[in-house]
Amino acid sequence: MQGPICIIANTGAGRKKAAQLHALLDPMIEKIGGHPDLRLIREGEDIAAAARDARAGGFATIIAAGGDGTVCAVAAELIGTDIAMGVLPMGTFNFFSRSLGFPEDPQEAVAALTEAEPRKIAVGEINGRVFLNNASLGLYPAILESREQIYDRFGRSRMAAYWSVLRTIAGFRRPSVMKVTVDGEARRLRTPMVFVAANGYQLDQFGLPGNECLDRGQFAVFLAPDCSRGQLVRFAARLALRKARPQTDFELICGADIVIETRRPRRNIARDGERDRMTGPFRFRMLPAALMVLAPVAEAERSASVANRIAAEGPGAAAASGTAA
Repeated sequence: MQGPICIIANTGAGRKKAAQLHALLDPMIEKIGGHPDLRLIREGEDIAAAARDARAGGFATIIAAGGDGTVCAVAAELIGTDIAMGVLPMGTFNFFSRSLGFPEDPQEAVAALTEAEPRKIAVGEINGRVFLNNASLGLYPAILESREQIYDRFGRSRMAAYWSVLRTIAGFRRPSVMKVTVDGEARRLRTPMVFVAANGYQLDQFGLPGNECLDRGQFAVFLAPDCSRGQLVRFAARLALRKARPQTDFELICGADIVIETRRPRRNIARDGERDRMTGPFRFRMLPAALMVLAPVAEAERSASVANRIAAEGPGAAAASGTAA
């Protein structure tokens, strides 16, 4: 890691979480040396504003400690700069840090981060707002709303997150009518959800195809069919068991330029586990090599090796590489 270094840590609410963060981060700070600047962000405070201040402060490395939402907020302020972003997984799922090759255990991730190497990755954007993993319309934003309510009552856990899925499906009424245009080809459909993936890690976790789209610098776009509550429950079960069926449970489309139009001009959009209220039409685009991240040495070397091979062998090598941005 190059200095000077700033650490932006999301403590959520309460002193207990802040104390846990200090217990985790203090040994790393001691190992890094050079007196990194630790900024604790409490519930209700603006993570993006903290990242902007750190960017303006001349830091060479900014580390985001938190879940995918925290990491995404910091990343959005570093797009197009040479500032390296480090990640410490401290959320519920930590999909982005896991996609980079970091262990889920925070202590092990700290050790890996101190020896991580920089590399550039592509990120997604919807109506000017960045996402690292995925963005979606329809059922998934409703799931996130339900999840927030369950977290407030029972605390954060993966079990609570899974329960929010079943609870939302149980209250599902009807699919939305949407016009989805992918690379100029338009179609009108009734669907409960459109899911746009910019990172292949979650696809691998659920046994879904789509990495071939990402290898070509495109999004993997999943369209759910018009279906009943019972069919949605069965689909959720098959997804959990990694047995979702293409063309039956979903349709997959690869595309770089995606526009989604709905009857309601303003809708909730799910973006890396957070909800945003946006005004349509909803335009997605991929930003290649837009973000400098720190990745474990083995992952950084593998990515560099693949990139060099693709450059040497031509575009055909990408389809065989099995990697995702």
